[in-house]
Amino acid sequence: MSPETPDLGRIRFIGRPSKYPDELRERAVRMVAGMLGIGTPETLRTWFRGSEVDSGLRAGVTSQMAEENKALRKEIAKLRRANEILKAAAVFFGPELDRPGTR
Repeated sequence: MSPETPDLGRIRFIGRPSKYPDELRERAVRMVAGMLGIGTPETLRTWFRGSEVDSGLRAGVTSQMAEENKALRKEIAKLRRANEILKAAAVFFGPELDRPGTR
């Protein structure tokens, strides 16, 4: 690890170190989570990261794109089920269609 990349436990960064110690930041997150009635501080962190992604400050999949992906996956699953039903129907009714008419 180089001198300009300090190791502060699990948080590693390049550039100017934060003027706030890790303990203070962790405590602030826990306090805000507690004041808002959020079960865990990690929930608050996740929301914050999601907000950063949505606003373009952090790389990642936006909420809108995640919802769209979820809807598309659901539609694909529905179409696959319909395809399986049609395949089964073709196997079931196929022999009837191959027989010559008895009229």
